[in-house]
Amino acid sequence: MPETGASPLPPTPQASSPLFRAEHFVWLTARVLEQRLFAHHFLNGAADPVETALDAYRNEDGGFGHALEPDLRGPVSQPLHTAHALRVLDSIGRCGGQRVERVCRYLTSVSTPDGALPAVHPSQRGYPAAPFVPIVDDPPSDLLATGPVVGLLHRNEVWHAWLFRATDYCWQRIESLERSHPYEIEAAVTFLDAAADRTRAEAAADRLGRLVRDHRLAALDPEHLEAFPVAPGYAPEEHHFPYDYARTPGSLAREWFTDDEMNRSLDFLASRQREDGGWPITWRQWAPGVALEARPMVTIEALRTLRAYGRAIG
Repeated sequence: MPETGASPLPPTPQASSPLFRAEHFVWLTARVLEQRLFAHHFLNGAADPVETALDAYRNEDGGFGHALEPDLRGPVSQPLHTAHALRVLDSIGRCGGQRVERVCRYLTSVSTPDGALPAVHPSQRGYPAAPFVPIVDDPPSDLLATGPVVGLLHRNEVWHAWLFRATDYCWQRIESLERSHPYEIEAAVTFLDAAADRTRAEAAADRLGRLVRDHRLAALDPEHLEAFPVAPGYAPEEHHFPYDYARTPGSLAREWFTDDEMNRSLDFLASRQREDGGWPITWRQWAPGVALEARPMVTIEALRTLRAYGRAIG
């Protein structure tokens, strides 16, 4: 019998369930951060160990580095690493306080002249990086980097001087999009889902949804992927599906898809779990270690998405 006051035992997933198989995969392959994230999201694990693991990637400038985002190697802080850190903090309910104040100071220091973020800061030069991530001396503002950061800060009611111009940039960029690609659309959705002006956000989302469908940026029939070409520069199997845009039923992007389209995509997501218990990555695998680090992240995200839609995971 457990002692009085002892922590409750974590739930035991069924031995053949997706969750049980994924748990084995995570313990076998994941970094400490993803192990603790898995435990927090699925095994009643506490948030403190997640934050402790994340702190190992934090630098003195307030940003995050050390390959937190696996496609950028090396110790230096980068906007994409910092966006990843904010996603982690948001997922455990810790996206606030002085930890985020330090992040905002870092974001201010690396912003472009119009107050937004570049995808990659030039400090990455000299360290390994994915070949599809360009490193230039004077990088432009990028919605891919800026949208998720601004969206997550608004979602957590963080207010900082950096946010004003960065928010204006996101609105201007989203409302002027005529052509795009899936990752940029996903970044826009993260911003719109948290924007304070809900009427404006709904109008912008409706417009983006028509763009996604008109340009076939979402694979609506997993059994006929040949009808949905991947975006230029993407890997041959780097399709994006309704669940990639609408990670939860409450997302504005959920309105872009019929119930049948969403259910087919979720069936497909569930079917993609591999024999080893993990989900695959579809973007270009340019280094063995990168793929190994990324798969646990994708696996945790797949399980969270399936659970958000009420799918049984174990």
